[in-house]
Amino acid sequence: MPSDFALPDLGDGIDEADVLQLYVQPGDTVTVDQPVMEIETDKATLDVPSGVEGTITTLHVAAGQTITPGQLLITVDADTAAASPAAPVAEPTPTPATTQPPSVPTPAVAIADPAAPRSSPAESSDPGQAIPTTAAASAPPQVAPTALPHQEGPVPPPEDVTQRAAFASPTVRRFAREIGVDVRDVGGSGPAGRISESDVKRFARTARNTPDSQQAGLPAVPPPLPDFSRWGSVQREPLTRFRRTVARNMSLAWEQIPAVTLHHTADVTELETMRQRYKQVAIDSGGRLTVTAILLKIVASALRAHPRVNASYDVEAQELVLKDYIHIGVAVDTDRGLVVPVIRDVDTKNIIQLGVDLTTVSAKARDNDLTIEEMRGSSFAITNLGGLGTGHFAPIVNWPNIAILAIGRSDQVPVLIDGEWQPRLHMPLSFTFDHRVLDGADGARFMTWITDAIRQPLMLALEG
Repeated sequence: MPSDFALPDLGDGIDEADVLQLYVQPGDTVTVDQPVMEIETDKATLDVPSGVEGTITTLHVAAGQTITPGQLLITVDADTAAASPAAPVAEPTPTPATTQPPSVPTPAVAIADPAAPRSSPAESSDPGQAIPTTAAASAPPQVAPTALPHQEGPVPPPEDVTQRAAFASPTVRRFAREIGVDVRDVGGSGPAGRISESDVKRFARTARNTPDSQQAGLPAVPPPLPDFSRWGSVQREPLTRFRRTVARNMSLAWEQIPAVTLHHTADVTELETMRQRYKQVAIDSGGRLTVTAILLKIVASALRAHPRVNASYDVEAQELVLKDYIHIGVAVDTDRGLVVPVIRDVDTKNIIQLGVDLTTVSAKARDNDLTIEEMRGSSFAITNLGGLGTGHFAPIVNWPNIAILAIGRSDQVPVLIDGEWQPRLHMPLSFTFDHRVLDGADGARFMTWITDAIRQPLMLALEG
């Protein structure tokens, strides 16, 4: 008898993926948990294991197609499962797309741990060196109910939109809230008036191009680009799904967070002496003692002393979410794009442990071994461009955090001490924070605490 297999839930905030390659073809025999295709989500590539067994009669997707959880992938003849051996993994070959049938209930199938981007970071003396990024996540979508009989197209909203319930999934609701749209104002184009993310975007573009919205300071949609080919040859390069996600998250952070950046300079002469003294201990432990690793410990101590920085802002509830844990994301630059692996419980570890952890997650990023969960849950972020020669710079806050610390390149400078000029190693630091919940004085006190701790870092070597 025929059995269908649909794409299982991919996890919190992942509501679509691209099919990179197919491992099977019609006529192949599959077993439960055998990978049938490779897909790419916003943050990772992963194999999809089959939830059924038998001989494949129909492939419902093709390489290059975008799919969503609950979408039908394959149909098999289960009666042939016992008589036919499992087919070997086939070479990935694009197959013609067929008309997609209605979604079916998703079988209880576990997805293998997704891996992070398959790429190698740029050469750097510090595995934590990178540029800032954000990784906003949202709740998984719900399956849309069946459309009402004799009802097609969008349902016109009643005159009083505040009295009606918006027909939208949690993912769409969160997206609307993040870009400042009341989902009840949006007309849905789906079955029974269901509101999609595209409906929200269309509403936002229209609303922000009205004179009233522009007077209110909302950003207008940019006009179409000119025809650049008038002035010479051009080429177009489509953004990857990962790059599109970065672009969307950067836009979200830029539009939603009124940020302020404070620039400080720290004397890291003693810190560098300590780093040289203990670097072999870190190597013997399987890691590297970098400036970023040491600053992880200093920042964790600073967050304990300034708990309002270790928080997120709930706009809807008008509350500050103070976090008892200290998980710090370290932005890492790779050839494929930016990833932010999270080092957890930083305040409970000494600098040797942090050096090992930072080395490990950096290697996993290079080898595409990071899972999506390893890039979630940060309460603060650090980004380092010192290895690329950058000094002070203003990073974008890694939403939903409310602050990020940027590290620049250290330089020797002459400093007058007791009437004599002495060479000292100075490092530029930049602290960007959400001005809605932190004032300039809060940021200044936080950075003063950090720069004072950097000048006397020896105690951190033994601190747990």
